[in-house]
Amino acid sequence: MTLPLRNLVYEKVKDSGSLTDSELSKLLIKEGIALPEDEFNKTLLTLEIYGLIKVSWLTKDQRRIEIVESEGEKDEVEEQAREKLERDYEAGFPGVEQDQEVS
Repeated sequence: MTLPLRNLVYEKVKDSGSLTDSELSKLLIKEGIALPEDEFNKTLLTLEIYGLIKVSWLTKDQRRIEIVESEGEKDEVEEQAREKLERDYEAGFPGVEQDQEVS
C-alpha cells in the first residue's frame, strides 16, 4: 500500500525540520518520485491549507518550507482577552439576555 503524495511530502519536511523547495524536490527525486511543478505546488498548498506546513518566499525563485509548530498549551492572557472581546460583542445587542460571570 502506498502513501498519498501529501503524506510523503509532509514526512520529508517533518524529518528535515525546514528546507527549500528545491531541496524537497531533490529528496523526492531520490525516492523515485518525479513530480510536475504544478502537482508539487498543489501538494504544498494543500498541506499549507491544512495548517501542517508554512511556505514563505526566501528569494524570487526560492521558497522555504517548514513544519508548523502545534500549540500544545493555550496562553492564559490571550484566552482572557478573547473572552472579554466576546462579552463586549454580546453586550452590543440590547434586549438579549446575557450570562453574567463574576470575575
